[in-house]
Amino acid sequence: MGLKIAVGGKGGVGKTTITSLLARLMAKHDQTKSVIAIDADPVSNLAAGLGIPEDKPITPIAELSDLIAERTGAKPGTMGGFFTLNPKVDDIPERFSLERDGVKLLVMGTVQRGGSGCICPESTVLKALMLHLVLVRDEIVLMDMEAGVEHLGRATSASVDALLIVVNPGARSRVAANHIKKLGTDLGIKRLLVIGNRIKSPEDEQLIRTSLPDFEFLGFIPEMSEVFEADKKGVRPFDEDISDVPQAVKDIVDALLALKK
Repeated sequence: MGLKIAVGGKGGVGKTTITSLLARLMAKHDQTKSVIAIDADPVSNLAAGLGIPEDKPITPIAELSDLIAERTGAKPGTMGGFFTLNPKVDDIPERFSLERDGVKLLVMGTVQRGGSGCICPESTVLKALMLHLVLVRDEIVLMDMEAGVEHLGRATSASVDALLIVVNPGARSRVAANHIKKLGTDLGIKRLLVIGNRIKSPEDEQLIRTSLPDFEFLGFIPEMSEVFEADKKGVRPFDEDISDVPQAVKDIVDALLALKK
């Protein structure tokens, strides 16, 4: 089975940027198969980080009303009633993704949070698709999640190889890391790994290490001016050559790929 990685963290810590960089590097590393990048955060923009042109809009799966009705037998927006709980989803990644440089992007749309009790056609398709991507597909799958990851569901979470928790030196980011760790542990995710981001000094790294003493650290990424410059230009970071990323990012990719060896 391929490598399955979820990425979480407080809004604004750079998890979407990191997800896109990891996806592009992994696709470059293994050019025999594509990487699937899942945008499962309603407020993120993974497409920009992957360099998907704005003139190629991608419709979130949750908004594909005709498809959802076809696969479940029920109109989206309805609650209760009878509809298929195991809809066909294996063709969705190819039909409704956009690809660049070996990375296929799927935008999930609003993913129902686990435990809220909603049983509706949209959430049924999204959950079935997530299960398919994690349990069946042989590709590397990276999931850019909301700050919380509870909507993964237990069946999916148990097969996720690692949850990456992105933090920066800010206090609120570190508080969020503890919350995400609890959620991930409750869901049975095998490994929870911290990535320190936007590190400007050794003191920043030490602050994160000492304030999160019970965490396993995967790496620390320095502040990248390229990210800010790319944002001003409206292009993806390291647009010309992803190999120009800091060595710390490459080391994180190597460590993740080693999880399956």
